[in-house]
Amino acid sequence: MDYQRLYEYRFRNVDQSARDAVWKPIAAFLYERLGRPERMLDPAAGRCEFLNAVPSGERWGIDMAEYDERIADPNIKIIVADTLEADLPQDYFDGIFVSNFLEHLPGQEAVNAFLVKMLACLRPGGRIAVMGPNYRHCAKQYWDFADHIVALTHLAVEEHLYTAGFTPLETAPQFLPYSFTGLLPPSPLMTEMYLRLRPSWRLLGKQFLLVAERPCVGS
Repeated sequence: MDYQRLYEYRFRNVDQSARDAVWKPIAAFLYERLGRPERMLDPAAGRCEFLNAVPSGERWGIDMAEYDERIADPNIKIIVADTLEADLPQDYFDGIFVSNFLEHLPGQEAVNAFLVKMLACLRPGGRIAVMGPNYRHCAKQYWDFADHIVALTHLAVEEHLYTAGFTPLETAPQFLPYSFTGLLPPSPLMTEMYLRLRPSWRLLGKQFLLVAERPCVGS
């Protein structure tokens, strides 16, 4: 599948500058949840909205597509590859953020293989945050996207994280709205207010957020 063309079409009516701006408060929120990691990995970086916004000192991004319109901070290390095949350092990253990626994998075994790989490149005590559409809360819209293959809920991802070797720390079944093509708060200020008002998550949230940790040796 030509993912570059797919995403060009999907986001054809989305203002990229507004999208970038909205990611700033989201990245700040996640940075705190991940324990303020110094070395950050985004294994499905896309146009690097998250990596451009997160204040980690060292940032790596992986994506299968080489976007002509990708504008990444020059300090971000970009790897164009299949994440499952990318050459990554072991026991290295303090934080990993996975956004809207697991549902694109070819099956449950691939989800496990991916998370096992993420565990290996995360240092002991490092954290991973996983965000994605929660099938329980968006079943009617879930298959509207051509690259959705696996249906997942927050409970399934929790099991996957534990099976891969992580210790689950926090689970939010409803976090952000479903997509940037829908009703996501359209401004940084509204997004920041939304993130602070957790009751609003239960009204608009269609994506889960899970945070887990790689156990320290002997723990």
